[in-house]
Amino acid sequence: QVQLVESGGGLVQAGGSLRLSCAASGRTFTNYAMSWFRQAPGKEREFVAAISWIGSSTKYADSVKGRFTISRDNAKNTVYLQMNSLKPEDTAVYYCAASRSSWGNWAVREYDYWGQGTQVTVSS
Repeated sequence: QVQLVESGGGLVQAGGSLRLSCAASGRTFTNYAMSWFRQAPGKEREFVAAISWIGSSTKYADSVKGRFTISRDNAKNTVYLQMNSLKPEDTAVYYCAASRSSWGNWAVREYDYWGQGTQVTVSS
C-alpha cells in the first residue's frame, strides 16, 4: 500500500502561482512513477503531468506545458507541482497518483494509488 496526501491548494488570482505537494508513505517511493491529475466539476479526471521513477523524464498535458513543472524529491518521498501563470480554467481538484506501469500511459486506470485531492481555485 502507498498512502498519498496532497497539500498546497487554495484560492489565487489569475496570473498567480501555487505549489502543490504530495507526500507518500508506505512502499518504496522510487518504485512508482508519479503523476498529477485534475477534475473540474462536471468533467472527467484529466492528466496534468507525470515524472518518472528517478525524475529523469517528465510529461505534460498541452494545456499546462510551459506553465506547470513537476518534480520529485525521493529523499523526502514527495512530488511537487509548481503552477505558474494560473488561469481560471485551471480551477479543479488536483490529485496525485502513483503507478508501477511502464512509462508512457497516462490513463487513469494505469494508476494504483490516489490521494484525496486538493482544491485549486483561480479567480478572474
